[in-house]
Amino acid sequence: MESALQQIEHIDEAIINKIYLIRGQKVMFDRDLAKLYDVDTKHLKRQVKRNIDRFPDDFMFELNEQEFKDWRCHFGTSNSNAGDKMGLRYAPYVFTEQGVAMLSSVLNSERAIKVNIQIMRIYMKMRAVLMTNQEILLKLERLENKVTGHDENIQLIFKYLKELLIPPEQSGRPRIGFRRQDEEQ
Repeated sequence: MESALQQIEHIDEAIINKIYLIRGQKVMFDRDLAKLYDVDTKHLKRQVKRNIDRFPDDFMFELNEQEFKDWRCHFGTSNSNAGDKMGLRYAPYVFTEQGVAMLSSVLNSERAIKVNIQIMRIYMKMRAVLMTNQEILLKLERLENKVTGHDENIQLIFKYLKELLIPPEQSGRPRIGFRRQDEEQ
């Protein structure tokens, strides 16, 4: 039997795997949220439509025709008799972090509230990871700028070193000293 912590970790992983980047925003699909909330997708969409004023475009949007086509191609399609219904006929709704938060208020169930809290925590963890990565990227950029400023100096040093390594007969200067008779003049 799994411990409560292991169950939470599985839920976290399941949620993270259901967050997609569409139109530059991290979103979750209506069908994935419905599964997490343990409701039918039809019920979830019905509640959203009844409370559409709570879901402006930055909270929720419907995939456009091309996005829907790409999504269907990416995940495959099925016929309408299939149990999983991957061959959806209508474009799904996708919810941003704020839209997911709003869903718990329109679904109004204890499970929706608990799942929402978990999803919000995951979004916060993702932001923290992004901020950490952003700090690392800034440090790398600063380091790169420092090294870039020294490139010219390093190249100049290599130029002088190469000049020192060129044998004197290739330098173009006349040789000093006696010449043997077999040497060309």
